[in-house]
This record gives sequence, structure tokens and C-alpha cells, in this order.
Amino acid sequence: MWLKPEEVLLKNALKLWVLERSNQYFVLQRRRGYGEEGGGGLAGLLVGTLDAVLDSTSKVAPFRILHQTPDSQVYWSIACGASREEITEHWDWLEHNVMKTLSVFDSNEDITSFVQGKIRGLIAEEGKGSFVKEEDPEKFREGLMKFEKCFGLPEQEKLVTYYSCSYWKGRVPCQGWLYLSTNFLSFYSFLLGAEIKLIISWDEISKLEKTSNVILTESIHVCSHGEDHYFSMFLHINETFLLMEQLANYAVRRLFDKETFENDLVLHDPLQITKRGLESRAHSEQFSAFFRLPKEETLKEVHECFLWVPFSHFNIHGKMCISENYICFASQDGSLCSVIIPLREVVGVDKADPANRGVSISTKGKTAFRFTEVRDFEQLVAKLRIKCGATSSPQRIINTEVAASSDSDSPMDFDEGRSKMGQRDNSKTVSTEALMTVYHPQDAENLDSKMLKEKMKEQSWNILFVERGHGVSMFRTKKTRDLVVRGIPETLRGELWLLFSGAVNDMASNPGYYTELVEKSLGTCTLATDEIERDLRRSLPEHPAFQSDTGISALRRVLTAYAYRNPQIGYCQAMNILTSVLLLYAKEEEAFWLLVAVCERMLPDYFNRRIIGALVDQAVFEELIRVHLPQLTDHMTDMTFFSSVSLSWFLTLFISVLPIESAVNVVDCFFYDGIKAILQLGLTVLDYNIEKLLTCKDDAEAVTVLNRFFDSVTNKDSPLPPTVQQGSNLSNTKSDHPKVDITDLIRESNERYGDIRYEDVESMRCRNRLYVIQALEATTKQNVLRVVSQDVKFSPSDLEELYELFKKEHFLSCYWNVNSPVLQHHDASLPYLDQYRIDCQQFRVLCHLLSPWSHCANRDSLALWTFRLMDENSDCLINFKQFACVLDIMYNGSFTEKLKLLFKLHIPPAFTEVESLSPSKGDDLSKEELIHFSQLSDSLESDALKSSPEKVTVHPVLKNPVQSIPRRP
Repeated sequence: MWLKPEEVLLKNALKLWVLERSNQYFVLQRRRGYGEEGGGGLAGLLVGTLDAVLDSTSKVAPFRILHQTPDSQVYWSIACGASREEITEHWDWLEHNVMKTLSVFDSNEDITSFVQGKIRGLIAEEGKGSFVKEEDPEKFREGLMKFEKCFGLPEQEKLVTYYSCSYWKGRVPCQGWLYLSTNFLSFYSFLLGAEIKLIISWDEISKLEKTSNVILTESIHVCSHGEDHYFSMFLHINETFLLMEQLANYAVRRLFDKETFENDLVLHDPLQITKRGLESRAHSEQFSAFFRLPKEETLKEVHECFLWVPFSHFNIHGKMCISENYICFASQDGSLCSVIIPLREVVGVDKADPANRGVSISTKGKTAFRFTEVRDFEQLVAKLRIKCGATSSPQRIINTEVAASSDSDSPMDFDEGRSKMGQRDNSKTVSTEALMTVYHPQDAENLDSKMLKEKMKEQSWNILFVERGHGVSMFRTKKTRDLVVRGIPETLRGELWLLFSGAVNDMASNPGYYTELVEKSLGTCTLATDEIERDLRRSLPEHPAFQSDTGISALRRVLTAYAYRNPQIGYCQAMNILTSVLLLYAKEEEAFWLLVAVCERMLPDYFNRRIIGALVDQAVFEELIRVHLPQLTDHMTDMTFFSSVSLSWFLTLFISVLPIESAVNVVDCFFYDGIKAILQLGLTVLDYNIEKLLTCKDDAEAVTVLNRFFDSVTNKDSPLPPTVQQGSNLSNTKSDHPKVDITDLIRESNERYGDIRYEDVESMRCRNRLYVIQALEATTKQNVLRVVSQDVKFSPSDLEELYELFKKEHFLSCYWNVNSPVLQHHDASLPYLDQYRIDCQQFRVLCHLLSPWSHCANRDSLALWTFRLMDENSDCLINFKQFACVLDIMYNGSFTEKLKLLFKLHIPPAFTEVESLSPSKGDDLSKEELIHFSQLSDSLESDALKSSPEKVTVHPVLKNPVQSIPRRP
């Protein structure tokens, strides 16, 4: 354990300790006689006797670590341990995290001071960790008081947690405390009379990452407004970083990306955010994304256990994850084996083999799953029985070895289930067949070589279904992925897309939902429906299914129903291309739920107004290119080329650039592996063409190279007729590019880049999301400043500073007010000038800070009248252009312009009678009074003015009587 540093004078001490390890700054010692044969001789016996006669509170640990500095006789005890393993862990931590840092100090006193501060911080950190587990409020209250005292933030600012760490100011670390709250990252240090205070709002952070270098073994890098900040020496750096990442992304979503945040009830109120809640949320999101479950699922329990795999005849180690409606299992490597068991399918839960703490779960398909070595298995069985209303399963299916391998769902059973879910009262409206079965029925009698290969594929899948189960609870293993890479057979494609995407769970949980949406949405007329109608004939126009009213009508219903379901997304152009392919292989209702899975889970934020999700994944793609294809990044002068050329790859899953018969194989892999499959394929495409790309002189030439490559991609095993295959139309044309088979291309992408982990992709998504949104904000600022600069005389630097103040005031009202009107009115789809607006109270704050007229007696009245003058549409909000223009008149306007402004402030609609309700405040107005007067209608004010036309007011600046003159007709 770490000890509060205490001075030790070794020169005058008895030889009670033996040296084990040492370096320039630390010494590891063992108590003499401990662990030695014979007790260490006479000296060891004496030490042992001394330790034995001491009372229990004074007994000495057998190992300790001392801090020393060169040429000093004074040592400081900083750690002790009851075992060699414990003290070695502390020693290793010091060597990896502290040793390299100490070399930057100039004096021994600074080194000792830093080490002492660091050890005290670690002790406090460990103490804080224990109070979190014990829910001791006293320790947290102490930290909260320090937070409030040091930073002076409003009391509504909620402290989430705090950590001991070092902040690097130049080359010197400063030991202190890092405080994480809902809106700010704050650091405080007071050492040797030097105080360091740092406050960074989460919405200002453009980069947040873990880094390491020669001096810093591992640190957290924060970039804000172009300034870099480094924090290191955390006791639990991974936990700290994940929490910082969550808080930063939460703030960014709340302030910049309102359309995806509005439906997030968990994080809608900042006062409800807690460290434990954020950690629980992160685990639930990872759980839902990995198993493709509905976003509403919350991870409740995790059990380490073994799952019996009947077709391999061995137990596989992994984790059982339980949510409200699902039991899931994933092997430790994450890809070898996984199973999803919906509770709706469970018919029995039993204790199996109590000696091995076994749990057996039986499903409707007569499949039983046996988990062993489950901790508290009896309580788990009782809980699961209550959850799914199941009892002991019939004895005939207790034998899991036989049941799981021989009595699994047949393909016929699953098809019957799909058809039942698809049957609706309004069958005339909703199509119940996939378009491919209507326009390309397979001829079972005349089988050519391609159809024979297709039948062989189907046979391989049928064998897999017999071995590993069929339906939502099938075992998903490496063999499953291998078959997906080869291409899913045409007849099974729609069914397996539903399974692998998780859309089958959405459809089963919402029977009749799609038909109701169709009935409600048909006939509606919105901007989305207008755009849908324009794009209907552009969706796979060469395919006969979309040259007829059957395909066009189905496409219209699916897209219109989705726009009605999710008005925040509505309709995005790429959605028509994707939905067309879905309708070819899935029934209409299934295609709708597949579209839901893609837009809301698998490609989050892709199809909103700013396509933030696609931009984020493009940034991830660029990062992967730097890692895996460095020679290409060295050659390209501008990495934005990859973003521009790959946007359609991500938005349409390569459907827009590949022939349809090849693109569906890519969609197969996407539904199984998610965005990872698209990233891998993108890297492989660039790798295939890297030699040609390195010789390109400009972007246009590089685009031509890639387009020719995509034209050369074929699917030699596709059973589609030649009239439908897009690649076949080019087969007879001369091309200098050799043909590339899509199956070989996908297989190579898995072999070369299959080591890209899902967790790494998600981490890169979080990291790049901050960068992408800040880049969009920078674009907004540039456009606003360009427009406003034409109407004002402020210098560019002054105008930019005004914009930052205006935007910060906008956000300050959003930090602590859930129902802030400016937050409710913020819309990224609005023109640049109207994206950020402030109300009258915020304008008063800025007026007091910036206006040259802010020192007059009636400054609140003047601010109110100025705001009402600028609020031309009477929505009680003004934009930056209005704000900058009125300030420009005050500072840079001529005498005549200033007089005109003052005149306008004293006639309607700006002027209103102002009298404070609190005489003690004099001319100052409360926030409530200010808001009230700013919302008064113009008509009421005009009537009031007409009733007393001769009223005289005193000019708040000039202090001269000014007659209120009615406006000229």
C-alpha cells in the first residue's frame, strides 16, 4: 500500500532491512530475516523478536519502498507491502510512470516535493475508490467543496468525479487534482506557493486521446482552441479516459447535435449524470452494439462461465450477458463463438449438473443451451424463470448435447415464423414477397453451372443450420463468417440479413407497427415526401423491379413510412439506393426494419442533415490509411481526397460504385461485421490500386483510376440473369484493368485487415467525432464572419473575438438549463446566421460587458429597448449579425448614426414602459422582469403610446429631454 511520506534517517538506524532493488531515486528493501532460511542468522532472530513483541498496530510490513535523492542522507518511506507481489507492483508502477519524469527537474528539492505530492494523490485516489464502493458521501462532499471553492462555478454545475494526476506545464509536471463535471474539465494545483487553475469546457475540445512519449509513459492529451494540455500519472488511466470521452461526447451532442440528442431521455438532464450511470451506460451501449440488439436494452448482469458447444464437443469460455429481454454469450476473443437468446423464445430454465454449477436454457425450437461454472447459478435460475415466465423444461429436451445438434429449428419453421410476422390485415397495401422472387424466380429444372454453385452454397448453409441451429439463436462462429465472405445464397439473403442485423428482434417486438405507419403516412405531404417522389425513378433504374409500379410503390411506402417514423432524419438521398437493394431480397416489412437497423443502430447519424456519422467514419478511414498505407499518405498532399472519394462508399455501402451483383456481397458482410467490413474493403481497394495512385498527378486522375477498378469488379458466381447484371454490360468492352472477383476482394480484405478490432473502431469513432463536429463549427464561424464583415467596420480579429463571446454566452445558458429557449431553437439545418441566437437576458450580460453605454443609470432599460429593436420577428431571440451591427454603430458609427439609433430606441417597437417591480433595485431589472418586458407585443405598446402621446422620457445617455415622436406614415 502507498504510505504518507515520512522521513527516515538510515545513517543512524539499526540494520533492520536488506536491499532488494535500487535506482537513482528509489530503494526497495526487505525486512531482515523475512523469507530467509534459518531466519537470517543472529541479526534476523533479533529483528524477528523485536517484531514479535510489538503490538498488532505497530507491526512492520516485510517490504517497503523508500524515496531518495543523490547526495542526501534523508530517505522518505512511500510504500509498504505484505508480499513480494504487492511491493513489486508498486515498484513497477514507479519505474513506468515516475522515473522518466523526474529527470526534467533541476533540483533535488523539486524532485522530493513532486514525489511526495504524487504519493499523497495516490493515497487519496485509493481512498476515493473505496468510498465509491461503500457509497460514503463524506469523502465526495469534501471533494465537492474543494471543487466549488477553487473554481467558483454556479452551484448547478454537477461534479461527476475527480482524480489525482499531474498536469504538464511545459516540461515540468504539476501534481494536483483533475475534476470532471457535466460541462467542464477542471484542474487545480497548489505546490510550493505556485497555484495552477485550468478550466476547459467540453464543447471547446477538438482532440481527446491517450498518448505516450519518451518522458510520459502514458498520458491523456486534450486540445482546445489550438492549445495542447497533457495529464499523466493516473492510478486508473483507462477508467479516467473513458469517462472523459463520455462527458465530452455527451456535451457535444447536447449543444451541437440536438437532433440526435432530443430522444435521449437518460442524458437529457445534466443534473442526473453520475459516474456510475455513465459507466453503466457505456457497458450497455457496447453490449447492444456488439449483439445488434435494440438501443433500449440495458445490460443488467454479466457472468463468466463456459458454454457447451455440441458440434465441437467442448466447453468454450466466455461471458454471459443478460438484459431485460435477451441472454447473450460471447467467447473471450469476441469472434470465435456468440449466441443470442431472446427471452421470448425461452420455454424452460433448469439447474443442470449442480456439481459444475450448470444452467440449462431451453427454447421453442427444442434447442437447449448449457452454461457451466456460473457463479450464484441457483439465484440466476430463479431470476431467469421470473423474467421469462418459464418453468422447468420437459425432460425430453434436457439432453443438450443431442437437442442442440439434432432438434434445431428447420429452415421451414423459421420461414413460417417470418410469414406470420409479416401477415397483416392490410395485405393488399403491403407487399408480402421479396421483389427478387417475383422478377427472377429460380428454374429448378434447368440448372446451369452458376445455379449449381448457388445450390452448393445453399447446401453448405443448410448443413450449418443443422449443426449450429437455425434462427435468431443459432451459434455464430468463424465458419459462419467464412460462409458470409463467400456470399449468401439468393434465397437465404433476406432471412440472414434480418438475423445478422438484429432487425428480426425489432420486427418481433413490434407486430403490426409497419402497417400502421403505412396507413398513417400515405397521403402526407412534406419536404421529405417531395424529395422521395423525385428520387423514386432514380433508384436502380436499370433493374426491372423498379421499372414497374410494384417496385416503385413498395419503395415509396418504405421510405415514406420511415420518414414518418423518424422526422429528425426524414429522408436522405442515399436511403433510396439502399432501400431498393433491401426490397430485392426482403419482404416489404422486413426491408423497413432493415432500414431502421441501418439508420438508427449500424450507421448512427449517417442520414441526419449534416451526415455527421459518415464524416466521422471517413475520419476513421483516414486514420486507418495512415496506419496501414503510410506510403499513400506520404504521397497525397491533401488527405481530404479520401473523404471526397469515399463518401458514397460509406453512405451506400458501395452499392453506388459497384455492379449490383457484386454490391450485394458487400452488404452481406456489412450486416454480419458492421462498419468494420466497409473499412476493410475500402483499405483493400486502395491497396489494390496503390501503384497507380502513387503515379497520379492530381485528384481527378486518382478518381479515374478508382472508377476503372470498380468497373472491373465482377461476380462470376452470381445467378442473376445477364439483363440485370451491371458488370455484364461491360464484359465485352476493352479495359486495361484485369477483372477482379468480388469474393476474392472480400476474402483478401479479411486476410489483410481482419485484425482491425470492433473496439478499436468504436474508440476511433468517439475520438474523431469531436474533431468532425469542431470542424463543422469552424466552417459555420467562417461563413458567419464572412457575411457579417461586409456590414460592419470591426477588424477581423475583433469580429472573431465578438463571435466567440456571443457563442460562449449562448452555451452558458444551455449548461445549466434543460429547457433553455436558445437550446430548443438551435437547429444545425438553419442558415449559418441563425444557428446560434441569444435571448434578452444573455444580451443584457453582453451589453454590460461590451457596450460603451453600459455605465449609464438606465443601462438595463437601454439593453431591453435595443434588444426589442433588433428582434424583428418577435421570437425573443437575436442572431450574431444583429448583435454585431448594433455594437458597430455604438463603437464605429458616426454621430448621426448613433443619434438615429437612440431615436429608434424611444419609439415602438423598441420602446416600452419600464418600471422595476422592486423599488430597492432602482433602475436595475430582474431576469424575470427583463424577459417579461422583452415579450410584450408591439400592438400593446403602440396602444399604450397613443393613449399618452405627450409623455416625455429622459434620454439614458445624454440626460436631455427627448420628445417621443410617433412614426411618420
